[in-house]
Amino acid sequence: MTGTGRPARRLSNEQVIVLQDPDDAAFAPFGEFVKPPAVSERRAFYSAHFDPRPETAAPVVHVNRVAPSVLPLVCAGVERHPHAAQCFVPMDVSRYVVMVMPSDENGDPVPAAAQGFLVPGNRGVIFRPMVWHMGACVLDRDGNFVVMMWRGGPGADDEFRSIPPVTLMEPGA
Repeated sequence: MTGTGRPARRLSNEQVIVLQDPDDAAFAPFGEFVKPPAVSERRAFYSAHFDPRPETAAPVVHVNRVAPSVLPLVCAGVERHPHAAQCFVPMDVSRYVVMVMPSDENGDPVPAAAQGFLVPGNRGVIFRPMVWHMGACVLDRDGNFVVMMWRGGPGADDEFRSIPPVTLMEPGA
């Protein structure tokens, strides 16, 4: 997964999203932000996102290295995984951008309802199955994520779509 990283050149009809801080309630329809437990000696569990296991699927864990992008940037493509949740846990990331959007009644992405988040490098993200999202996009410097998901289920689990350009802006820009 790779973010576009291309500097924004705004067109008059282009959608602009001002990135917001991670907001658990706003993000809940799309997944969950992964964060450390609030109390020492405790655990925060996120395993429920990976149930039920797709038939014949196997767990996949890999590390992505992502080149940095610069805000504002333009996103013209999204992806989703119909059969499995996808989890990104930063290993060495300054901050990164998450953009998600719902599907319409035909399953197509709805860019007009997109939301964008500016996420610090000490939080991960889990995308629910079927959630359209932008590819991994780090800021400031190269970044590394541990990525976890199921692979090899009953059908292809990577869908990619082009969307009308969406410009993502830093708050206060």
